[in-house]
Amino acid sequence: MTSMTKPADAVRARQVLEAASAGPSHKLMTAADAVRRFVEDDFVVAVGGTNHARTPMALLWEILRQGRTGLSLSRPLTCYESELFIAHGAADRVITSWVGIGHGWGLAKVLREYVEQGRATYEEWSHLGLGLRYKAGAMGMPFLPTLSMMGSDLATTLGVRTTECPYTGQTLQAMPSLNPDVALIHVQRADIHGNAQIDGYELMDADVARAAQRLIISAEEIVPTESFRRDPSRTLIPGFAVDAVVEQPFGSYPHECYGRYDSDHEAFSDYVEEVRSGGSQGARSYVDSVLDAHPDFESYLGSIGEHRLKELRELAEGMMPK
Repeated sequence: MTSMTKPADAVRARQVLEAASAGPSHKLMTAADAVRRFVEDDFVVAVGGTNHARTPMALLWEILRQGRTGLSLSRPLTCYESELFIAHGAADRVITSWVGIGHGWGLAKVLREYVEQGRATYEEWSHLGLGLRYKAGAMGMPFLPTLSMMGSDLATTLGVRTTECPYTGQTLQAMPSLNPDVALIHVQRADIHGNAQIDGYELMDADVARAAQRLIISAEEIVPTESFRRDPSRTLIPGFAVDAVVEQPFGSYPHECYGRYDSDHEAFSDYVEEVRSGGSQGARSYVDSVLDAHPDFESYLGSIGEHRLKELRELAEGMMPK
């Protein structure tokens, strides 16, 4: 496990990426195979999207299903998936700038319980600070200079070092690089080679994809490569950076995927009610109930019902420009 502020070995991370680019061009596989091949215990796992936007829930549930442990989850704004991992015993560390579903559901009570009892670590960075860590990792740099977090308790708690500008002598915060062991990113479309496009906000996913030493993409649909060649400027993630591609419609449910379906607020409320009534045990029971009842994500979606999924699809489509 990487320490709080020690930068990743950017040279080694780059070598891993270069070696991976020589692998097979056809990267389409199941979520189970992708997780089995590319996610190991004690990994730092970067989660794409932010809060409940384009969260790679199908991949996250598969990691829980396969029983990985000792994980650290890294994400710009983290939703309740971090609590699922901590309560289930899959993760014991969260690297982020904020945790919670958002207005109406309150903050992350399960994470707070575990952190206050010393059973989990909450590593808090500013939103920009974490973005610069990904950016440094993507660039192959050990750190990037910034004013973000300068003089804050966050910087002191994390032990973030400063550096002197060689041109002005100004003191700057030195944000250490972050090269996750594996990243999980959900997109609207990809091809079998891993080329991927994202509609709507791209968030930090381009840097996350390039910083990670392994990358699993889940996509709402797999499209012919020719469609990417007709509009190459929209390809945010290049195939050479990708290790596995998983076709998974509604792969973010109950979170949203821009233009495809809205968030299922009822599902959020169901989870929060479990926590309100049972605390961390409620979160564990929530995970267990899903895993025990469903051998894969398709089975889970089947339990939601086509009618509800259709409603969420229509909500998203109704908000799109005409």
